[in-house]
Amino acid sequence: MNDIRIGTLVEGSRDPAGMIAALLPHGFESFSIMFWRRVEADLPRVAEQVLRAIGDADVTIDCVSVYGNPLEDDFTAEGFATLIDHAHLFGASVVAGFAGALTGQSVPDAIPRFTEVFAPLAERAGERGVRLAFENCPMEGEWDRAVWNLAINQDAWALMLDALPGEHVGLQWDPSHSHEQLTDPYAELRAWAPRIFHVHGKDATVHWDLVRANGVRGRHWCDHRMPGFGDTDWRKAIALLRAAGYRGAIDVEGWHDPAFAGERETTGQLAALRHLKEARGGDFVPNPLGDRE
Repeated sequence: MNDIRIGTLVEGSRDPAGMIAALLPHGFESFSIMFWRRVEADLPRVAEQVLRAIGDADVTIDCVSVYGNPLEDDFTAEGFATLIDHAHLFGASVVAGFAGALTGQSVPDAIPRFTEVFAPLAERAGERGVRLAFENCPMEGEWDRAVWNLAINQDAWALMLDALPGEHVGLQWDPSHSHEQLTDPYAELRAWAPRIFHVHGKDATVHWDLVRANGVRGRHWCDHRMPGFGDTDWRKAIALLRAAGYRGAIDVEGWHDPAFAGERETTGQLAALRHLKEARGGDFVPNPLGDRE
């Protein structure tokens, strides 16, 4: 069943090799190395340590990423370039992160700056055989007042990918951000799955009683959750991804679920791992009749 692997995110600045070594026995099939705002690590050294920790296990590093505002912060844009140049050391084919924003300005207003920053990065990625993917996290921004990330919805994706043509430019999809914007995650998959290069395994629960009582500007009405504890039908989501030819990883993004905070974090991640593996179809059993369509 490893056409779609189930893994987890690991912070690149906090001993990723040690974290991978600790998590590996629990059955994760992939790891995604992520950085916050800056990439200041010695990546050749980190990659060597990570690959040594993985050893001969059937585990991949599909994605490396940096999350910041590359349209306003040069060091985040430089982080993208650094990861593009070094992704091959990890065996990663995807470099992901936020598209950036011009704080307080609209999504369309920022497209010229987005193109200025990412056109050379997209060209660089293409030259190195790397795919560039933008996560759909709104970072509390809106269409008319974006914050840190333009890639909030389908209209924005269309503008961005029109500005950066090329089959190696696409999306990093996380259904929790669909739920928190009250959009249909399955409609997004039907329309955009061929351009989705990496998936975050994170979910959300919309508290509709609070929405009906106070609206979406009222008190906290949406919780981010581990997969299996939120509103996403992961069987349906994975079926749509697989039907579109997705052959990447779904890496659990933890650190958000209020029921699995602190010392319960790993417990929650392992519950998510089991849930996603089952939603993928469970354990592979060879067909006694062979490979028949």
